[in-house]
Amino acid sequence: MDLTLIIVLVIALALFFDFTNGFHDTANAMATPIATGAMRPKVAVALAAVLNLVGAFLSTEVAKTISGGIINEGPGGVLISPQLIFAGLVGAIVWNMVTWLYGLPSSSSHALFGGLIGAAIVGAGLGSVNFLVVLEKVVLPAVIAPFTAGVVAYAATKLAYAITRRYDGRPDGRGGFRYGQIFSSSLVALAHGTNDAQKTMGVITLLLISANLLPAGSGPPFWVVVSCALAIAIGTYSGGWRIIRTLGRGLTEVKPAQGFAAETSTAATILASSHLGFALSTTQVASGSVIGSGLGRRGSSVRWGTAGRIAIGWVLTLPSAGIVGAVAALIATLGPVGIAIDTIVGVAVVTFIFWRSRRNQVSSENAVAPVQGRSDVAASGRVVKIKKVKPLKKERGRRESA
Repeated sequence: MDLTLIIVLVIALALFFDFTNGFHDTANAMATPIATGAMRPKVAVALAAVLNLVGAFLSTEVAKTISGGIINEGPGGVLISPQLIFAGLVGAIVWNMVTWLYGLPSSSSHALFGGLIGAAIVGAGLGSVNFLVVLEKVVLPAVIAPFTAGVVAYAATKLAYAITRRYDGRPDGRGGFRYGQIFSSSLVALAHGTNDAQKTMGVITLLLISANLLPAGSGPPFWVVVSCALAIAIGTYSGGWRIIRTLGRGLTEVKPAQGFAAETSTAATILASSHLGFALSTTQVASGSVIGSGLGRRGSSVRWGTAGRIAIGWVLTLPSAGIVGAVAALIATLGPVGIAIDTIVGVAVVTFIFWRSRRNQVSSENAVAPVQGRSDVAASGRVVKIKKVKPLKKERGRRESA
C-alpha cells in the first residue's frame, strides 16, 4: 500500500479515536453538574465541547511524552511503522466502544497506550517499547492520581459541609454551590482538553516521525493541534450519555456541594499532571473524585458494586486494548490485504456496537433522574430524630367526648 495512503488512513483513524475519546469522557466534567441540576444536559455538553477545544491549545507536554517517550528510537528512527500505529488505534477504538456500550468510565488514554504497545511488541519486539517511561508516566500516575483526587475531594467535601453547617435543614441552604459547579465543571472540561486531546496529537506526530516526515523529538505541528482539538470537541458535544449516567448517579447520589468539591479536585489533579507531562486518565481521576466526595458527605453512600466494576475495567483496559492491537498488528503484517481486513473488521465492530446500543438507548432525556425543583434541602449528614408530638390531655379528652 502506498505510504501516503496509509498515512492519510492512520490520521483519519486517529481523529476518529479522538472523537470517541470526546464522547467517552464528557462525563468527567459534566456528569455531576447535570445530576445536581446545575446545568441542563445539552447546555453542559456544549460548554464542555467549547472548553475542550480551547484546552487543546494550552500545552503539548503530554503529546511529547507519547511521540517521543513510550516508543523507543532505533538507528533508523522510531521502532514502529505507520501500519503498526494503525493497528494500535484499532485496538484503542474497539475497547473504547465496548466500554461505552456498557457505560463503564474506563480510560481512553490507557486504551490508546495498550493498543500502541501491543502493536509495537508484535511488529518490532519488546525493545520497541520504553517500559521505564510507561511505568513512570502512565502506570504510576494511574495508581496515584485517582487516589490523590479522591483524598482531595473527600477533604474538600468535608470542609464545604463544615463551613455551611448552619444551613442544615433549610431549603437551598447549599444551592449556591450549583453556581460554583458551573465554574468547577468548566475547569475540568478545560483540563480535559489540555490533557486528552494531546494524546491523539502525540500519535499523529509519532506517525509523521515514523514516516520520516518529521525529525525525531519534534512536537506536534499546528495543523495537528487544530484537527485534534476539533475532533475531541465534536465528540464531546455528542454526549456520551451512558457514562454520564454512571458517574452522575451510578456511584453515589451527588449534591451540589460535593459535586463542586469533586470537580475542583479533578481539575487540579489533571492540570498539574498535564504540566508535568503525565499522560494520566482523566476518567480515573474523575471517578476517584466522585467516590471521595461521596465518602466525604456524611449520610451518603458509595455504590461499591459499581465502583468495583469500574475498577475491573481500569485493570483490564491496558492489556485488553494491547491484545486487540497485537492481533490487528499480526493481520496488518500481511500488507495491504491485512490493512483492508483490519479496516473492514473494525468498521463492522463499531457499527455493531452502535446498533446494539439502540436496544437500550440513553440520551439527554434519561441519562440521569430529573432534579425535583431547585429546593435542595441542605444536610450535613447529621441524623436528626423527629419525635412524635403527643396531643395535650385536654385536646385528647375533647376528641374522645366528641
